[in-house]
Amino acid sequence: MHSNTVNPSSTHRLTLRRACGGDLPAVLALLAETASWLNARGVRQWPAGGFPAGRIVPLIEEGTMYLLDGEEGPAATLALDGHADPEFWAAEDDPGSALYVHKLSVARAHSGRGLGEALLDWAGLRVLGMGRRWLRLDCSKDNARLQDYYRGQRFAHLRTVDLPHRASGALFQRAGGLRGSALGAELPFVDSRGSSVRQNV
Repeated sequence: MHSNTVNPSSTHRLTLRRACGGDLPAVLALLAETASWLNARGVRQWPAGGFPAGRIVPLIEEGTMYLLDGEEGPAATLALDGHADPEFWAAEDDPGSALYVHKLSVARAHSGRGLGEALLDWAGLRVLGMGRRWLRLDCSKDNARLQDYYRGQRFAHLRTVDLPHRASGALFQRAGGLRGSALGAELPFVDSRGSSVRQNV
């Protein structure tokens, strides 16, 4: 992924919406593709074959899993919620002051188009909209390139929690809202009633 913002002229029509039950195969496929790509490069962030359905179904049922639809099908996915992983985020972090990004995945056919950046900016706006302060995530403690990517998106590395049974553990956060001086691009979000709400990210 690169640090470009989404250019509507190059990405055609993209619509962000909450995933529904029928989207489960598409979400699993996106996550499996990213997992395979990471593992082929020696990064143990996610299980090599992707996530089991049982890990994703609750996110869809809670309404916290999102799909970015392109003209030829799903282009990206992410989960955004207020669930702080208790193995990583302690009471002194004030877990309730943040929203947490999980399972961010961009289809390889859409890589390099700024979709990850746009989704993170959208998530940052959701932080402000829900009256919270921070956008947070955890990522592989051994993946320096991914950590540098998040630093490039204005995330600050807080600390690394080294648990022997977890590949993840590098903790990052940034203030809610957009990245610094990023201009962003419009990304339509379809709410739960099916109406389109355009948000500038």
